[in-house]
Amino acid sequence: MKITWLGHSLFELQFASGEVLVLDPWIRENPAYPKGYKIKRVDAIAISHGHSDHTDDLIPLATEFEPKVVAIYEVASHFAKKGVKNTVGINKGGTFDLGFAKLTMTHAIHSAAIKDGEEILYGGEAAGYVITGNDNRRMYFAGDTDVFSDMSLIADLYQPELAFLPIGDHFTMGPHEAAYAARLLKVKTVIPMHYGTFPVLAGRPEDLAAKLQKDGVRVWPLQPGEPAVW
Repeated sequence: MKITWLGHSLFELQFASGEVLVLDPWIRENPAYPKGYKIKRVDAIAISHGHSDHTDDLIPLATEFEPKVVAIYEVASHFAKKGVKNTVGINKGGTFDLGFAKLTMTHAIHSAAIKDGEEILYGGEAAGYVITGNDNRRMYFAGDTDVFSDMSLIADLYQPELAFLPIGDHFTMGPHEAAYAARLLKVKTVIPMHYGTFPVLAGRPEDLAAKLQKDGVRVWPLQPGEPAVW
């Protein structure tokens, strides 16, 4: 499959069968989004939580492509009321089959409100996903989170090979905590995310790599807009 990081926590995953899953769409106000890059196909969107830096471009993408939109129930309901079609509200422990991949919602430790104009609305809880391809390879998209001990349960239940982990610090875990998370998850590879978008997100991939050097975990920093094959 092709994995394209588009800055912050936005990813475009193109599966071998051609379908595209977009994670946490934030484009227009995203300083790290690669200039001139155009998302040309979207079959599904998965939302980790309701914060604007993970949902702001859900409506434009959903309007253009009419994909299935998977999110925790409260977030899915909110955007359905905003006119988004094909929303699928699930909750932690639940799995939704997209046809080309399965999404299993997992826990995350983070706030999760939805900003609607000047209002702050209840957005359920933050979440992550285990993504299982039709080839049975699994990856774990943590969303915004700190490390938590039940990541070891994710390892036991799903055995993901690859993890997308936030490392920026300040609003999520930093490299120190992310390294511990990688050990709990027992993954082979970590793709860092949610760093460098703003100066306050100061965690860096090289810091994570240094902390995992003795653990045999590959830290795989991607360049925005440049597809990588996994």
